[in-house]
Amino acid sequence: MSSGISHIHPLASVLFALALTSSATLANAEEIRVLSGGGAQGALRAVIPEFEKATGHQVRPTFAHVSVVQQKLATGEKADLIFLPVPLIAQVEKTLPLRSEGRVALARVGIAVIIRKGTTAPDISTPDAVRKMLFNAQSIEFPPENGPVGGHLARMIEKLGVAEAVKPKLIIKAAIDGGAQLVAEGKADLAMQLLSEVQSANGITVVGMLPPDLQNFVIYGSTIPASNDKPEAALAFVKFLSDPNKKDVWKSAGFEIMGTAN
Repeated sequence: MSSGISHIHPLASVLFALALTSSATLANAEEIRVLSGGGAQGALRAVIPEFEKATGHQVRPTFAHVSVVQQKLATGEKADLIFLPVPLIAQVEKTLPLRSEGRVALARVGIAVIIRKGTTAPDISTPDAVRKMLFNAQSIEFPPENGPVGGHLARMIEKLGVAEAVKPKLIIKAAIDGGAQLVAEGKADLAMQLLSEVQSANGITVVGMLPPDLQNFVIYGSTIPASNDKPEAALAFVKFLSDPNKKDVWKSAGFEIMGTAN
């Protein structure tokens, strides 16, 4: 008399094996709490669904202006993975222990000039042209000075010798808080923000990038807090993001990819 197992249909065996594999994946799935500056939002949101489908892990992102992310971490908010401009990660590390693995300079993004859709684009090809544009504008939106872009722009207008004329025209608002919307609504003639934060905004046109002499690239990096005692899922997400095959995703989000995770 043969064993009952010998009568199991081959298809049933395959389905049973798949079910076991799926159950193992779910059992090993982790929730990854991500804190990120707004500049990386487009790239991360583009890859999260694919990563979750491939791994079973769940990514729970919170995006904010970089200064807000720093404040959240300083006041004890927990995160499994952090995305910030590289110099700010160094600042965070002064008060928050960070792991050595998962520290990657992922991609860089530059500062763009935007105007309301349908209006005439100014010349921004040279520092002199940018100086003229700033003089002629009635209102200009800049990000807060306590972030890398706002700080650079504050120094830029000093360098151009137009700070006294420009400062009264400034409307300070982070891109993630609706900076581009001010331009779309005609409340600001133009804005300067990271390309990744404004290129997909409605009602605006990207004139182009600041000329090389005035440009400042922000390099976004990743880091894993030492408090994350199960860093494997976070590290898997970093490796997923830094895969060379994701180059086009980063490019579509306004970035140039730079590194790969160890």
